[in-house]
Amino acid sequence: MVSMKLFDSERRVIDAAERLATLLGSDPNHSVAAAAMDTAGRIHEAVNVYHFTGGPCAELVVLGAAAAAGAGPLVTIAAAGDQGRGLIPPCGRCRQALLDLHPDVFVAVPTDAGPALRPIRKLLPDTYFFPDAAAHRIVRFNKRYYEAVATAQKTSTVRYDDPIAPGPATFLFEDDEAHRTLNGTVTSVEHHRLDRLTTAQARLDGGTTIDELKTGLQSHYPGLPSDAEVEIVTFTVEGGTPGLPRGSRKTI
Repeated sequence: MVSMKLFDSERRVIDAAERLATLLGSDPNHSVAAAAMDTAGRIHEAVNVYHFTGGPCAELVVLGAAAAAGAGPLVTIAAAGDQGRGLIPPCGRCRQALLDLHPDVFVAVPTDAGPALRPIRKLLPDTYFFPDAAAHRIVRFNKRYYEAVATAQKTSTVRYDDPIAPGPATFLFEDDEAHRTLNGTVTSVEHHRLDRLTTAQARLDGGTTIDELKTGLQSHYPGLPSDAEVEIVTFTVEGGTPGLPRGSRKTI
């Protein structure tokens, strides 16, 4: 599995969990620390509560702490063990709860090459989805697209292996020091084979060609098969400014 690049903001979450874990001492009832970041860049921290009746893991406690602080959807979460155990992955129950309540969160996990981030859905393939969770969705963008999205110059994006559902969502601009977000709505998601994609289907404009789009996608998704199924996602933004010149619009 290819590791995702860690942004500075994501490293802050891991550092917070590991730092809190070093303060736990030798109390067997509190042996794991967790930290989670919301879309405003706030980090919420908590520890587990061990009990023979099934006390909650640190990840579940931090979900409650974040909710109590009015955090909304969470962007990144990490957990670390006491006694120098470092970063630890979530258990199966926590993975299911995260998937249902925060389906777009990235989870920090340890690897031989160091900490890595995984989309929560990658930690639970072929899983059950709790239909009544009513989770708030997040759509991630590179921070360089903020102005184009905010002013409705960019109203579509091409994605691969990145499920996005129609409906309201928070548009998150990754590694943005100002933690700017936009409220918007995903209006449609169309599936097309990359090698059969047309200019109209890709919603290209401003002189961008299909070949340029494919080159950009290959750069963004290394190893992307030429016959991959990609998603063409269209969206609107609350308070967007339609009708501006669209020559700078990007689609990736």
